[in-house]
Amino acid sequence: MTVDRLIHVFAGSAILLSLALGVQGSPLYLSSWWLAFTAFVGANLLQFGFTNVCPLGWMLRKLGVPDAPAACTR
Repeated sequence: MTVDRLIHVFAGSAILLSLALGVQGSPLYLSSWWLAFTAFVGANLLQFGFTNVCPLGWMLRKLGVPDAPAACTR
């Protein structure tokens, strides 16, 4: 897997887990404060879209996860 794919997998998993833990109708409900984590992940994705800066991407690269090759190169 590449850095970009792992970022998407992590963000999607974190959002689904925090919703399961933060929504009152869920059988896994713990506290509504878990919704703050959902907001944090969403805000991080939004700022990444504008700045192309992602702390998780930096960490994954330090761990040796490869970047994806450019899609439109010759």
